[in-house]
Amino acid sequence: MLKKVIQVAFLFIGGALGLVFLPPLYELIHLSSNPWINNPYISVALGATLLFVLSFGLSDYFVRLITWMEDVLSKVPVGDLLFGTVGLIMGLSVSALFGFAINSIQLPVITEVTPIILSIILGYLGFRVGFNKREEFVQLFTKSGPSAKKKQGEQEAKLSHKLLDTSVIIDGRIADISETGFIEGTLVVPQFVLTELQHIADSSDTLKRTRGRRGLDILKRLQDERQSKVLIVEDDFEDVSEVDLKLVRLAKKMGAQILTNDFNLNKVCELHQVEVLNINDLANAVKPVVIPGEDMQVVVIKDGKEQNQGVAYLDDGTMIVVEGGRSYIGQAITVTVTSVLQTSAGRMIFAKPKDD
Repeated sequence: MLKKVIQVAFLFIGGALGLVFLPPLYELIHLSSNPWINNPYISVALGATLLFVLSFGLSDYFVRLITWMEDVLSKVPVGDLLFGTVGLIMGLSVSALFGFAINSIQLPVITEVTPIILSIILGYLGFRVGFNKREEFVQLFTKSGPSAKKKQGEQEAKLSHKLLDTSVIIDGRIADISETGFIEGTLVVPQFVLTELQHIADSSDTLKRTRGRRGLDILKRLQDERQSKVLIVEDDFEDVSEVDLKLVRLAKKMGAQILTNDFNLNKVCELHQVEVLNINDLANAVKPVVIPGEDMQVVVIKDGKEQNQGVAYLDDGTMIVVEGGRSYIGQAITVTVTSVLQTSAGRMIFAKPKDD
């Protein structure tokens, strides 16, 4: 369809060019005295036919050019295009004023060439200024009054955005936490995170493939069960290859928080001063408090690393090291907590059988 439109455009442009340029050409080759050839309808028909024939060879290149421009423009945010266009219009307006002043000089070469050069230079500069200064223009028009309140509301809405990384989606606990209603705002999933999930789900490794499909299932569950919406954004940063760095830049751009359980991403966010919510920190915070000297009922599952140790686990996965518990493997016993060790990997409880 696009190719046909381009060919029709070539047809009309060829007719217009034939009407303008063929009569002078007739005079140059001494054919202007021929009334049949000098007919304007003949000039239009010749120009249209010539360019229409050329369109069969050139239309494919124009289709590729238009498709490429469409892809580029579709990735540019609407605000950037708007302010860039405003700057372009201002630049062309200034160049038109200069053009009027130059035309008054009435110098043959200068009056013909200079306005074209000024239009190109000032139009480009206007577009770049409007594109680069868009945030300052927004602040200028939303400095006070109802617009300021609206902007404040938009900033609060941005702060309620929470970006999900790949690890927290695969982990799956985010769906359970979201279902309880403890997470407010909009969950945002960037397209590059979805792409990474898809690559993991298509992996030849069975474990990776299972993890990737689990992540996609968790996203589907979030969309189906969550009361607040799950937003998928197309923003991407072509100059950055690492997904974690893309998340950090997107969080800065949106003023959003990052939801993760990745310890390294947590540190990177702290370095970039991006607010991060770590699911592991939440899990450690809601674990029941255990005090030395407290008794608890546990089942010793296996032996420990040290001699005569046994290992048990709480319902939340906290490991309990039972001194002298090897002889109680497979039994439910009452133990007394002797100490609690908090590590970066979680919490570890040391205890001994109460009978001892």
